[in-house]
Amino acid sequence: MAVKTVALYAAVLAVFYVVLTIRVIKQRYRAKAALGDGGDEQLQRAIRVHGNFAEFVPFALLLIAMAEINGSPFWAVHALGSLLVLARLSHAYGLTHGLEKLKFRQAGVIGTFIVLIGAATHAVMGG
Repeated sequence: MAVKTVALYAAVLAVFYVVLTIRVIKQRYRAKAALGDGGDEQLQRAIRVHGNFAEFVPFALLLIAMAEINGSPFWAVHALGSLLVLARLSHAYGLTHGLEKLKFRQAGVIGTFIVLIGAATHAVMGG
């Protein structure tokens, strides 16, 4: 049985999530903050990058999976999955680096919203 396309993107994003989690752990250790952020800006950013990923990615993947199950074209599922990966990388980079990289954060947000709307449309419309 062939691996479904969305499973590939879920696997890539799972690795990315683990990397983000490790970044939070390292920042906690550095800031000596076992709970919360201890007022440390770098830790705050790491927590928000991780949290934002956790808030948006599962829902987006679920919608992309529904689109795939409902017969959306192969190219559409790949486009949605690829854009989601790129958007989340861009968002993480932009949020980590603050105002000097704001355009990356904005591109990540816009890309994620496009994926959510596009995947929702494909999930309902199918192929």
